[in-house]
Amino acid sequence: MKKYQAVLTILLTAVLFSAFKTPSPKASDGEKIFLKHADEALSAIEQKAGKLSIKGVAIVIFVPGDTVKAWTSKMKVVGLMKKGTSNLLGVASSKASEMADTYQDSGSGVRPPLKGEYGYKGGVIRKVNQGYIMAVFSGGSPDQDKEASTDGAELLAKYFDSK
Repeated sequence: MKKYQAVLTILLTAVLFSAFKTPSPKASDGEKIFLKHADEALSAIEQKAGKLSIKGVAIVIFVPGDTVKAWTSKMKVVGLMKKGTSNLLGVASSKASEMADTYQDSGSGVRPPLKGEYGYKGGVIRKVNQGYIMAVFSGGSPDQDKEASTDGAELLAKYFDSK
């Protein structure tokens, strides 16, 4: 009798555990595309930065869907992460956070910057068929940063919009 109770307890525990176990999330098609080409986009930003003789930090981001609730990103230090008293990764992240809220290129001026944002120009956002692509560079002038970012965003966007 005790043997049957033990087996029954184990089976019941297994059933209950599986009922409450959250299935592991699967990467969306958009995320798969992003992950496949993110390094290539970072390289495009790095190449443009080299042509512009600037060093800094590059970030590329994929946001699935129509609203920012999560994102997948990759970052690369392109020569240096700090410049004087500036943390270029922090500046790049500020640009990305502004775009995540406004859906406009960073520094667009569509609203005053919120705490944590500084209105820095140089990040670009593109709507693609599976969500949004953002690319950011920080380390040059605002125009140079935007030029480098644009190369990365446009490269990524072509993989989404060609699908």
